Amino acid sequence: MPEERPPLRIVISDPRASDKVVKVKVKGVEDIEYTDEMRKGKDQERRKLPIARISKRLYEELNLGEVGVMTLRFRGEGGKKVNVPFKVEVKDGLGDYEVEVNMELLGEAVGELEAEAEAFRAKAWQIAVPEDVHIKLAGLEIGDVFDGSIIGWPGLKFKIRGGTDATGIPMHPGVPGSGRVKILLSGPPGFHPREKGERRRKSVRGRMVPDPRGERRKTALAQLNVVIYYGDEEQR
Repeated sequence: MPEERPPLRIVISDPRASDKVVKVKVKGVEDIEYTDEMRKGKDQERRKLPIARISKRLYEELNLGEVGVMTLRFRGEGGKKVNVPFKVEVKDGLGDYEVEVNMELLGEAVGELEAEAEAFRAKAWQIAVPEDVHIKLAGLEIGDVFDGSIIGWPGLKFKIRGGTDATGIPMHPGVPGSGRVKILLSGPPGFHPREKGERRRKSVRGRMVPDPRGERRKTALAQLNVVIYYGDEEQR
């Protein structure tokens, strides 16, 4: 029986996210859903973002209207920063800078039922998708734009920027197909020269997203990097 391949991680970047940060008070409550798909652990990636309830003022101040994803940055034990991305919902009656999240999640993040945090529009977040979704992405290439409903984000479009396999080998926009090859590189992706004019022969993957059913587990595509495509500005 073949080894089960791990789910494909998709890293989503938002080019419109700003550096604005707002201090908030976070309270854990029981009536917000928190499923296994929303959990992140040592051997598990989130398939859905957890939910946070916020005021309309905070929603507008952080300019969350287009995407609705906010990151809360907590201070954990020893001052360690813990960043958790959330899909937000506006709730009437909340204080301007009050946030409600699932109490179990808050306990996992900081070990408390109430905490202070820094809130900001998420610049990037990660989700994992099952094989049937990966199969729908197969054949797309770096630079292609696809409908977000494929990965559970209807109403958005995403542009593929690259990716890496399970051993860290990157996709390269100049290589057709999805296989591994060795090419002479003078810069990224795949090589970061230390001296001007330096070149190295390095392994890279082709620019196409492969069908996971044809890949070996140890060298399968593990991460796909995408950016929200707004269509009215240059995507960097």
